Amino acid sequence: MAAIGAQRRCFRKRKDCLAEYSDAELVERYRFDSAGIHFLEGLIGNELMSGSRRNCAISPLQKILLTLRFLATGKMQLCNGDDMGVSQPTVSRAITATLRSLSSPQICAQFIKFPLNVHEIRKNQEEFFKIAGFPGIAGAIDGTHVQIIAPSDYENEYVNRHHYHSINTQVVFDPFHKIIDVVAKWPGSTHDSRILNESGLKSLFDQNRIPLHTHLLGDSGYPSKRWLLTPFLRPNQGCQTNYNRAHKKTRSIVERGIGQLKRRFHVLHGEIRLSPDKACQVIVACCILHNICKDRQIPCPLDDGDLDDSQQDDGDGLNVQIGQNVNDGIRYRQLFAETHF
Repeated sequence: MAAIGAQRRCFRKRKDCLAEYSDAELVERYRFDSAGIHFLEGLIGNELMSGSRRNCAISPLQKILLTLRFLATGKMQLCNGDDMGVSQPTVSRAITATLRSLSSPQICAQFIKFPLNVHEIRKNQEEFFKIAGFPGIAGAIDGTHVQIIAPSDYENEYVNRHHYHSINTQVVFDPFHKIIDVVAKWPGSTHDSRILNESGLKSLFDQNRIPLHTHLLGDSGYPSKRWLLTPFLRPNQGCQTNYNRAHKKTRSIVERGIGQLKRRFHVLHGEIRLSPDKACQVIVACCILHNICKDRQIPCPLDDGDLDDSQQDDGDGLNVQIGQNVNDGIRYRQLFAETHF
């Protein structure tokens, strides 16, 4: 017999979003159409199965929908819970589990891959060349700051040069605006050059696992290397000016790519109110979902493909040179400019 005064638990009716909305409406609200949502269910659904025997435990599909809604809008979890007919703690648990599954190393390796074979690299180089005649480019690299709330530990390390708390995220885009490398773990005060210097991407090039004459394009916040081409700060008329002009136009791929990513997932636009570790999971999950959308040709709402990320850094206005063989990278850049421009 229930105790006198005990409150009866009330379960709200849960919305059947896939039945209620058209594909266009689903994309507007969740950034995925019905087929794409079911694809995600097949990808991580088994890991999201609840071991609970409680009545009305939410399904893997509902967990995915709650997470997509959070990433697409950045809305408070209570609002998302009201939309779906579940409590805020349920939303929090669903998002935590889904982000953990989506950002796992196995899923990341499946959908974010730097090209290593000659055929894939040549395809990227040909597409990049069509933009402004800049040869040999496999990807464009940049750092972007994703704002977070002030963390309880090491708070000062997360304050970036724009004076807000952030995760400084290194990202590389191919010419099709797909992400081929991402590093999302460094506090906002960390410089782009350090993130690159300690990344697995640098190791790939330094260990000669990337074919020769394969380059990345980066801004002046990066050191000049044989595999990383940066702009001339004070270019002379002639080949250096021509090089810089083509460099800027070609590297705009990464700016537009980051702009598309943040427009697709508005959670990256505002302040992520999670711990740094969970915020990093959010960033990686958004990158993976962005690539899945690209693979499935799911459009980004209001995406005209031409807008760039207005918050991109300019590299602090100087070339940062670190490590050995600095002059070698500068000499190589000059020879490259003289040869091709």
